[in-house]
Amino acid sequence: MDRQRTELEQEAAAPLLPADEVAARFTLVPNDAARTAAQYQEAMSNLRFGEVFTDYMAYARWDHGKGWHGQTITPYGPIAISPAAAVLHYGQEVFEGLKAYRHDDGSIWTFRPGYNAVRLNASARRMAIPELPVDDFLASIVGLVRADARWVPAEPGSSLYLRPFVVATEPFLGIRAARNYEYYVIASPSGPYFAKGFSPIAVWVDQEYHRAGPGGTGAAKTAGNYAASLLPKVRAAENGFDEVLFLDAANNETIDELGGMNVFVVMRDGSVRTPALSGNILPGGTRSAIMDYLADQGVTVTEMPIKLSDLVAGIESGEVAEMFACGTAAVITAIGRLAGAGFDVTVPVGEMTRRIYQGITDIQLGRTPDRFGWLYQIA
Repeated sequence: MDRQRTELEQEAAAPLLPADEVAARFTLVPNDAARTAAQYQEAMSNLRFGEVFTDYMAYARWDHGKGWHGQTITPYGPIAISPAAAVLHYGQEVFEGLKAYRHDDGSIWTFRPGYNAVRLNASARRMAIPELPVDDFLASIVGLVRADARWVPAEPGSSLYLRPFVVATEPFLGIRAARNYEYYVIASPSGPYFAKGFSPIAVWVDQEYHRAGPGGTGAAKTAGNYAASLLPKVRAAENGFDEVLFLDAANNETIDELGGMNVFVVMRDGSVRTPALSGNILPGGTRSAIMDYLADQGVTVTEMPIKLSDLVAGIESGEVAEMFACGTAAVITAIGRLAGAGFDVTVPVGEMTRRIYQGITDIQLGRTPDRFGWLYQIA
């Protein structure tokens, strides 16, 4: 069963150059202060998500009239920018997230980097930031991971998380698009995003605050969207909830996404629903992969507005069988409790959520053949 692809998905399907052909685009600057064997072992002994960082980072610069230049793999360290840098005052920034996985034979792969490359550029267009050539994006990932190969863990549930980002660095306080930008990729050997692993999470539906609104930046992966989600998340955490689900800002009726993850609803008849991309919702790479994976299995997946009232009623009646969230960091996480003003319902953790999680992660880790062409070999 095929499905209609978005423009972003179609662009991401373009063939990618092999790693050996792009690696030389970024020049390696040796790190004379790289972690010793003892420091490395200590850093890797108890991996959490996003707390330890590797020896290197990727770097490039864009200047008005010159374009992108200065591509290097350089020692990881503090970034020096002016206190007047535009990113600090007007939030002109975009970022991505992807992972490098070590397979059983020792080889290193990543998952759908072409999607991350074109989504970074889609976000950049919305934020008036120059686009980065896809080959440079690939080269930065390849160069960094090869330089930091020892940091790609092999333990179950672990990976090397990669965070590419672009920031506006021009020191200027006028309100306009900046004329100077810097691109970085940093890397963090990480364990599971949620400390309790695949165990279901409790989600609070916030009906007061919104992550994004019509015509805003909800579909761009930019810092402001995440900043808007933090206060509701703090308040939810104080009441025992792991995450927050946001509603549409226009009518406060339909579900959008969690602060950093897309949402799927599994119906009793085995069909699956997910909120339609409305401009408020990030077009997640894991979301896209799940839709392809289910379509390949003949499962009906419908993108549609999902009213909160209908969702709660469906959970109470048993019409809704499962519910899960997805994203690069967590991959897939079952939602076991959904609560908000006036309701608190328990959602079953079913076999479809587990099956999708197993199927996607088995492909990422090379345990099953990649019939979708999602994997890209780095080393």
